[in-house]
Amino acid sequence: MYLYSVRLLAILFLLSLVPFYSSIAQERSGSLSGKISSQGNSVPGATIQLKGTELGAATNENGSFGIKDIPFGVYEIEIRSIGYEIFSVQVEINSKNVKRDFELVENNLGLKEVVVSGTMSAQYVENSPIKVDVITSRQFQTYLPSGGANLVEGISLVNGVQEEVACGVCFTNSISINGLPGQYTSVLMDGTPMYGNLASVYGLNGIPTMLIDRIEVIKGPNSTLYGSEAVAGLINIITKDPSKQPGFSLDVMGTSHRELFTNLGLSTGIGKTGVFVGVNHGRVDIFEDRNEDGFGDIINMDRASIFTKFDFARPSGKKFTLAAKYYFEDRRNGVKEFLSGDYHSLRGDTSVYGESIYTQRIELFGTYHFNLIKNLRVDYSFSHHDQDSYYGDGHYAATQKIGFGNFIWNKSYSRHNLTLGMTTRLQVYDDNTTATNIETPEGDYENNEELSFIPGLMVQDEYFLSPKTTILAGLRLDYYQHHGTIFSPRISTKHSLGSFTNLRFNFGTGFRVVNLFTEDHAFITGQRDIVIVEDLAPEQSYNFTANLNHVFLMGNGQGMLDFDVFYTYFTNKINPDYSDPGKIIYGNSDGNSISKGIGARWVHEFSIPFSLSAGVTFMDVTETEGDETNSIPFAPVYSGVLTASYSIRGLGLQFSYSSNLTGPMALPEVYDLDANGDPLADPRTTTSEPFAIHNLKVEKSIGKLFFIYGGITNFLDYYQPVSPLVGYNDPNFNPGFSPNFDTSYSYSPIHGREFFLGLRMNIGS
Repeated sequence: MYLYSVRLLAILFLLSLVPFYSSIAQERSGSLSGKISSQGNSVPGATIQLKGTELGAATNENGSFGIKDIPFGVYEIEIRSIGYEIFSVQVEINSKNVKRDFELVENNLGLKEVVVSGTMSAQYVENSPIKVDVITSRQFQTYLPSGGANLVEGISLVNGVQEEVACGVCFTNSISINGLPGQYTSVLMDGTPMYGNLASVYGLNGIPTMLIDRIEVIKGPNSTLYGSEAVAGLINIITKDPSKQPGFSLDVMGTSHRELFTNLGLSTGIGKTGVFVGVNHGRVDIFEDRNEDGFGDIINMDRASIFTKFDFARPSGKKFTLAAKYYFEDRRNGVKEFLSGDYHSLRGDTSVYGESIYTQRIELFGTYHFNLIKNLRVDYSFSHHDQDSYYGDGHYAATQKIGFGNFIWNKSYSRHNLTLGMTTRLQVYDDNTTATNIETPEGDYENNEELSFIPGLMVQDEYFLSPKTTILAGLRLDYYQHHGTIFSPRISTKHSLGSFTNLRFNFGTGFRVVNLFTEDHAFITGQRDIVIVEDLAPEQSYNFTANLNHVFLMGNGQGMLDFDVFYTYFTNKINPDYSDPGKIIYGNSDGNSISKGIGARWVHEFSIPFSLSAGVTFMDVTETEGDETNSIPFAPVYSGVLTASYSIRGLGLQFSYSSNLTGPMALPEVYDLDANGDPLADPRTTTSEPFAIHNLKVEKSIGKLFFIYGGITNFLDYYQPVSPLVGYNDPNFNPGFSPNFDTSYSYSPIHGREFFLGLRMNIGS
């Protein structure tokens, strides 16, 4: 009995010590709380793990988290979220309430990019019912020789998108989506269409990547939202936010081909208004003729652009931005005598062939949100484009002015997101060709500029049928004075098959009003005559696309698989016919044209600082007339993009590789000349060989302010094996002045291997 009593007293004594030791334990433990965000946006659903323990949490819809009862000590915190790089940091828990906020960095999967192009309202890529590809400024800096890069070079990072060169002398270019010619691609700036036909040929090289925050690309018709030209797809250039730029930035780059590029950026504030100013300058002055056709292989030019953007601070807090850009380019090429002499005095010379293009362009654009009417805004723009060009002794002068206003009202109710829009577009075009000539009663011809006023109405409803399914339906109505009323409907759906798998379908129509004289320069860059056999009607298209997107985890890394199927059917298609030597014959097709294909892309962010992206697109772009079906020129059977980057963070080094693969494509019929200057009986081959361009870049950071970079573009030194010119060697005429001279056989680069070296600095916040 005594022993039992002693044991009972001992147990009671130990139990009495539990609260004491528990209070000591509580005094030696604390909590960790905070918020996780990225670029000012909260990140819900992120996981926070204290490595080596069972302790962890997930963020709520506001990005906030809390972890309790953490023993005092130093822990390695690991934060994960789909679409962001894994973030690790050491945190010391030494008090009851430790508060820390963390900033995540988006990875190359691009799922957390905010896009506006697909629906005219901001939403994440992963939530958009429209498939949107995004290329960010960070990717530009990683893979491109950033000092000299512009929009056309940056777009090469998107699968299924290629540069299309229209002329083998002046190398004017455009952007092709899914094998369709560049004039079928609509280019926007901050959501505003402003690059009309003339600018789509001459203005795209004047958009340096230094002013671009990101590029949004949608493949397939978007005439419902953006009107004519958005037939193959659209490219929306989102300019940089002044508040997120360094106070001072400088990027200077030179190349082994005597090219020099300089970019200067200044970001400041006037009161609470953010201001960004960017200056870009480029110069190329060299004559190189590896293919020995007597003409330069590299375009010579002086290019300058000035860009400024104001983000006004309003008492209401509503958005008001105003941006302006001035662009000038003096582009030239030709025979050696033209480039080595005073080419200004040789412009239009009848014996020394040169192509000289002066371009001046002014742009104003922005967004204003109204105070009186909730959710009403206007996207506005004005552009003035002036062209003064000589192609040998042929003079081409043109101006194009475009004023654009898009009033957009948005209302969310129940499970709907309704958007209404009213568009007004005023366009003035004038040139010195027959395009703007009218016949007088006396039988003469006089110049008459073309004035177009194009009003439009748009309605769109985004319906959230269920947490997994979204339906987007829209209709646009435009009125053209020469063509009447044009309807453009579309419907899209997005369905989530799982937490990380989305399926999208899109059906829509597109239309395009054609201006040949600003889209096909073969009639002035060569010696062919242009023949229009009828009044050209607007082209119409019907498009279907499907996309399957799946995100997966593999070890400590993340990956994404993306599959596309597309089909576009054209009526009234306008194609140039080069089969008759010396002529280009235009007319609406009585048959049809079809662009169809599939695409696939794999992106992976590994646990080590290594990322990889690979994409390929197979396509078949044809035109059918009667019983005959032919491939449309310059549409490759397949194309591919491969990028890879690796960082040694301890040394501040980053290595990157990029490659573009282009498959065989149909080429126009052109005829070389015999020794007497007569066309041969058989044309050159009408199918190209596949080729690939490979690039390497290495960048070294010096502290946090300076970066030195260098590398090699086209390091395997590929160039088009045959001259892009025909008739340059006619013994009866000076080079370039033969009636058989033609510049249209340009399908791949003739600019070979190039080394580059640059310095970039960012100072201030």
